[in-house]
Amino acid sequence: MAPVVSQLTIDSADPHALARWWNEVLGWRHAWDPADDEEEVGIEPADGSATAWLFLKVADAKAGKNRLHADLRPQNGSDQATELERLLALGATRVDIGQGDVPWHVLADPEGNEFCLLRSTPDEAAAADAADAADAEQATGA
Repeated sequence: MAPVVSQLTIDSADPHALARWWNEVLGWRHAWDPADDEEEVGIEPADGSATAWLFLKVADAKAGKNRLHADLRPQNGSDQATELERLLALGATRVDIGQGDVPWHVLADPEGNEFCLLRSTPDEAAAADAADAADAEQATGA
């Protein structure tokens, strides 16, 4: 049997503030009510639809580009431009990691952790995947 991913852990100078920020971005909640002096803060979606994130307090500052980052999609019924405006208003910043001319936006959270805002909504991405699968099936004659 394969292991199950319990959570994604993110180093942070201020785990309470960063968890609050990501809760606002994702519409999630705290996984538990953290004490003010707690050095670990977890967040999760209320419906359990995604892997929880755990923010850990660390002394060292972030250095260099993330080796792992989140890719976010606009919610169904929204669009990339609307979500970009919302994220920037919440305090995200645009960053250039050498991505060039791409259809997504590379942003950073208040502690400099990069993440991407993709163009398509979940429904649009699913429809594109289904069309690609149908094209592949048709090309193989299956």
